[in-house]
Amino acid sequence: MPSALDALIAAGPAPIDGGFATELEALGEDLSDDLWSARLLRDGPAMVEAVHLAYLRAGARVVITASYQASRESFAPVGVVPVDADRLLATSVTLAQAARDAFRREAPDAPEALVAASLGPYGAMLAEGQEYTGEYGGAGREEIARFHHERVAALLGPGPDLLAWETIPNVLEAEAIADLQERFDGPDAWVSFQCRDGSRIADGTPIEEAVARVAGAPGVRAVGCNCTAPEHVLEVISRCRAAAPDLAVVVYPNDGRVWDGPARAWATGGTGRFPDEAVRAWRDGGATLIGGCCGVGPDGVAAIGATLRS
Repeated sequence: MPSALDALIAAGPAPIDGGFATELEALGEDLSDDLWSARLLRDGPAMVEAVHLAYLRAGARVVITASYQASRESFAPVGVVPVDADRLLATSVTLAQAARDAFRREAPDAPEALVAASLGPYGAMLAEGQEYTGEYGGAGREEIARFHHERVAALLGPGPDLLAWETIPNVLEAEAIADLQERFDGPDAWVSFQCRDGSRIADGTPIEEAVARVAGAPGVRAVGCNCTAPEHVLEVISRCRAAAPDLAVVVYPNDGRVWDGPARAWATGGTGRFPDEAVRAWRDGGATLIGGCCGVGPDGVAAIGATLRS
């Protein structure tokens, strides 16, 4: 029997959600500390649920949990002990599920939406922009796998529909993800890389090589890119399809912004949405799941959905 993700892929191109932190900031939240949007899992769970609901109302068929920056390591400096960090990771899933339940009640005829448990990269925990460079210092494959293992175990508890390995910038991390997909009997997954251009992930590895590291792992159903400049996406789609023709392609680029890691700020601003012709090109190029990352809010997701339906 096909999984929920397989069914969504088979149904044709579908919009997924946008930048979680983008919408939180639009609502007036200060996300300047190292926990970023994960702080709201502890300090503002109602706000987390409200953001998920906003994306569902905009037409997103997948909502991604607020666990990108969440881990035992990232919560420890603010006094959160490991057992409570794991509880907050699980809470990220239940909040997304609660938003989906609320949306079902207000729009019972709307298409079913999926909850994706976000697994941001090891570099996000380092909190100095390493998800855009892949420079992990002395961290090797085993250390990266250990870091993620704890997070996966906590996130799987509430039963997300899929795992979203996001913004992966490092080929060692791709190998660690493949290892973890072997260890856990969990839901299906996608793996999206952070790409420095149309042919290489952030650490300089050719995208085809990075995709090959995860393509055969159990449960991986889609590969692609996120938080990548939109002008590189069409080439990434082509290369992913060539490297893994049996997998779907997922893309959710940022809106053209450039992240300044040391300053912890966006150095340049984007438009908040993508040109319709770009979304059509991504769809026609073979992307099945299309959304937005940093800078793209509910209005941008609604525009993606309208273009995919046209």
